[in-house]
Amino acid sequence: MNKNFVCGCDVGSTYGKAAIMDMEGVVLGTSIVRSKLDPEKTSMLSIEEALRSCDARHGVRGLDDFAYLIGTGYGRNRVPFADENISEITCHAMGVHITNPGVRTIVDIGGQDMKGISIDADGSVRHFAMNDKCAAGTGRFFESMIRAFEVDFEEFSAMSLKARQIVPITSQCSVFAESEVVSLVAQKKDPADIAAGIQAAVAKRCFTMLKSAGVEREVTMTGGCAKNLGLKKALEKILRFDVVQLSTDPQLMGSLGAAEFARRKVLARRSGN
Repeated sequence: MNKNFVCGCDVGSTYGKAAIMDMEGVVLGTSIVRSKLDPEKTSMLSIEEALRSCDARHGVRGLDDFAYLIGTGYGRNRVPFADENISEITCHAMGVHITNPGVRTIVDIGGQDMKGISIDADGSVRHFAMNDKCAAGTGRFFESMIRAFEVDFEEFSAMSLKARQIVPITSQCSVFAESEVVSLVAQKKDPADIAAGIQAAVAKRCFTMLKSAGVEREVTMTGGCAKNLGLKKALEKILRFDVVQLSTDPQLMGSLGAAEFARRKVLARRSGN
């Protein structure tokens, strides 16, 4: 009996994501879970959560129902039940392509790195640039910055949008930048203005990655940090045009792309290609 479901599992350094599709390309279930120390546990938890999110009427209940499963992300080589592993750069490009085919450039901000990705009309990667040598501008960077304000991610983003002016953050290193922010807070600088300065500093790093990859309209953001509206606004100010807001959760792009590749693998195999 043919199995009519596929899965993409994106094991990131801070979050695990999974997406389940049928053979028509309809997304049946997704998940986003906090990563564990063991990538295998993260992958299992994310898939279990995605399975739970599926409507029982779809008939997908477990791993045995998947015709193909592709792993991607930081821990992609540690997904023991994956039929294949594909890089997160390739999967993010495909995930964005099936969500919005008009996008040509992506800035992906993960927990530990930042990537600029230029894609072709078919969703394939044309060029990419990656900053994986320093935490500045990544999700971990934001976490360390936000600690100084004692707020959560959503509150930080909203705070930066209320800024009346931007307080520049000059340190490039995340450790020194955190100390600089703590010092500015102690000087009674407006927290909103400091937050806007942090957003502007990260936006400049995003722009550097985009230039290296080849900036071309339309531009979008993926990863958990793409939900940061303050960062989106700061990047738009540098680009001088709007950043595309994806209709699907931008944190799921890697898992969606992996699921789409899995679906195409199965269809090609069944057609004899």
